[in-house]
Formats: sequence, structure tokens, C-alpha cells
Amino acid sequence: MSRFPMPRYANGWFQVAYSDELTAGKVMPLRYFGRDLVAFRGEDGVAAVLDAHCPHMGAHLGHGGKVVGNAVECPFHAWRFCGTGECSEIPYASKIPPRARVGAWTVREHSGFIFVWHHAEGAAPSWELPVIPEYNAPDWTPYEKRRWVIKTHNQEMAENAVDSAHFLYVHGTQGMPKTNAEIRGHVLHVLAETMMKTPMGKVGGTVEVDAYGFGLSQTRFRGIVDTLLMGTATTIDDEYVELRFSFTVKKLVNSDVTSNVGKAFIREIERQLGQDIPIWENKIYVHPPLLCDADGPIGLFRKWVKQFYSEPQPRSLAVVSGG
Repeated sequence: MSRFPMPRYANGWFQVAYSDELTAGKVMPLRYFGRDLVAFRGEDGVAAVLDAHCPHMGAHLGHGGKVVGNAVECPFHAWRFCGTGECSEIPYASKIPPRARVGAWTVREHSGFIFVWHHAEGAAPSWELPVIPEYNAPDWTPYEKRRWVIKTHNQEMAENAVDSAHFLYVHGTQGMPKTNAEIRGHVLHVLAETMMKTPMGKVGGTVEVDAYGFGLSQTRFRGIVDTLLMGTATTIDDEYVELRFSFTVKKLVNSDVTSNVGKAFIREIERQLGQDIPIWENKIYVHPPLLCDADGPIGLFRKWVKQFYSEPQPRSLAVVSGG
């Protein structure tokens, strides 16, 4: 039995690169959604993502391919494909075959990220990515980036935001946060009151999460220092998910204090994630879960997730123990 009986590849926007990774004229091989992809940036500065293999004789456009104008050139026979997937040139042919094209992905370059839209049935985007006012604002720091590859499912990681008890018993926080959640269409809005331990004693704060499907979450920490965590989770294949954290901290009057407090806060988030990973990588998915009255709004979360699957979720998963 699979650990995760729900569909593996959810619908939504998912990060495949950072903008500064894909410089003009660069070609990048990618692996997401169980598929080989290629990203490139043409002379016009526009980022494109295509299915990776040339329909001519199967070469991977991301390994040895190059950008020519606004197209990527196949390393095998120099067929060129533009950002829409159409073959724009075959240098030794007088006629381009009508079926000479590769699959093209809908791309949004947004606030320093490159996202693609994934939908299991090929449907067009049903929502757009949110404005991020902190990005490039003069009173906020540049992104501090972290990356992990984890053997889990996007939904399992996203559920942590509403799992109140685990913050105390896994991460050793100062009590269980009071967590409220609200479904706002494709967005899950979560607000939690927290208590943080500092050298000066306990400090109260809030954690506000807006999850835009499984691919993007914005977490705003307010209390010791205002911090925005951009979390993106993109499924690689049937087993692994790539998780990226991008932090930006509101600048204080003293830049050294900003740096030190920001680094300490990021270390704490990394510590907590390190505690989550072995649980995610070894747990199974139980649905419906056996909940108690203080578990947090997990039932609401399970209701929200249904909209991101083209296939129905499982009604139950029986767990049998021998003894």
C-alpha cells in the first residue's frame, strides 16, 4: 500500500527555479512532476519551460542545448524550439514538419521566482500568484535561501501549519499555539498566537500563513523581528519533493542587530524543519484522522485540499497493528 493514496501531482503553481539562476542565454535541465523539463531565457529576457526531449530523435534539450535568439537549440541536430514549444527552425530542412513541437508550460516569473502551472488534466490557470509587498522593498533584506529534498508528499508538509500540538511535542515551543484557519477559495489563511523564548524572557507574537495551494505559502512572523518566509514545495517524482525556503527580514535601525536576529530566527526555523523531516519521511497518511478536541483545524485543512486534485481523495486508510 502506498504511504500516500491521494494523487501524487496536485494542481497549482509550483516553483522550478529562482530568477537569478536563469540568466540570459542560459539553459537549465529540470526534473519535476515525474517529467524531464528544460528552462531557458531568450535574448528578450523571457523565461520559458518546455518538455525536455526533442520530438525529432529524443535528445534532451537541457543537456548540451543552447539559446539562439529566443529559442533553445537541440544539441543533436540543431532543431530550434521557441517558448511556445513550436519548432521555429531546422537549419538543413526546407520545410518544418507540422508536428514538430514540444510541450510548453505556462510560466510566471514573480518576485524573484519562476513558477509553472501544473494541472493533471491540462486546464489553464484558475488563479494568479499574490503580490508580495516585501520583495525588493528598501526596508526588507534580500532573500536568504535554503533548499531540501524530502521523501514525502506536498500535502503532508502543508498540513503542519494547522497541526497545533506538534509545535509543542516535536519542536519544544513555549506551549501550543492558538490556531485559527479560514478557507478563502484557493487560499488557506491561518493565524496563530505564539510565545517565543528569548534571552530577555518570553515574547508573544503571531504567525500568519497564507497558503496558495501546495506550491506556495507566505508565512509572516511578527514579534521579535518581522520576518517573511516564502515556502515553495514542488514534487520531483513519485517519492521526493523539493522544498525551498526564502527568508526576508524587516530591517531594524541597527543593521548588525537585523543580521544577528534574522540569522538566529532562520536557524530556529531550520532546526524545526530538521525535526519534521524524519517524521514526514517515515509516516503514513491516515484518512480520516482520529482527532481530539485540541488538535487544531486539521479537518478544515483536509476539506480545503480537495480542490487541488483532479482525482478524488481516498475515503479511508485502514491502519492495522499486529501483536
